[in-house]
Amino acid sequence: MTAKIRLFVDHPLGASQSVPLDRDQAHYLFGVMRQAQGAKIALFNGRDGEWIATVVNAGKRSGELLCETQSKPLQTPPDLWLLFAPIKKARTDFIVEKATEMGAARIIPVQTEFTNAERIRQDRLQAHAIEATEQCGGTFVPEVSDLQKLDRMLDSWPADRHLLFCDEAKVGETVRVQDLPQGPWAILIGPEGGFSPAERARLQNNACAHSISLGPRILRADTAAVAALTLWQQHLGDWT
Repeated sequence: MTAKIRLFVDHPLGASQSVPLDRDQAHYLFGVMRQAQGAKIALFNGRDGEWIATVVNAGKRSGELLCETQSKPLQTPPDLWLLFAPIKKARTDFIVEKATEMGAARIIPVQTEFTNAERIRQDRLQAHAIEATEQCGGTFVPEVSDLQKLDRMLDSWPADRHLLFCDEAKVGETVRVQDLPQGPWAILIGPEGGFSPAERARLQNNACAHSISLGPRILRADTAAVAALTLWQQHLGDWT
């Protein structure tokens, strides 16, 4: 049994579980997608896997679905965080979407000395992560944190989590990602202006940090995020 439409719901899912729809969800399913009573919808909530549900009540401002069978179990990603300095709105959205699709377990915008953005809309970025999960067929939605100061994060950095420091100063140097250790990881992507000398020195002296070049050319921040996630997943993640 398959469904063409996937929908995130913040509600428990299970056999014979009734799932109410809010106004926006009802408008999307019944007004935009023209679904009707009896239609099959794939539901996920980030906790209980994916379930095929039947529309039992289709109204203009509300609705109800009934879970029938589980179509996918919860598929958790590797224990990987992505830390990145926010950039222009559309490109920040792109980073969140691609990090979700590529299997980051947590997405953390960080404020560095050269970060231009002083605030973000965490709720909007979390919604982008949900939409990306709907589109890519995932069942796990990564948490998008509010903006954190990089120096404060480093003050309390967990000793068991490795940090892949993508350093534009190392352009052209070769680092074999496959030689890095297994375990919990985080990837750090800097702002458009790069890291400050003080930040670079602190990262280089951090026992958990591993500096890496992303090739012979300096990449834009959004490109660097995709490149680093790809390298890590290929050699240390769940693509292997």
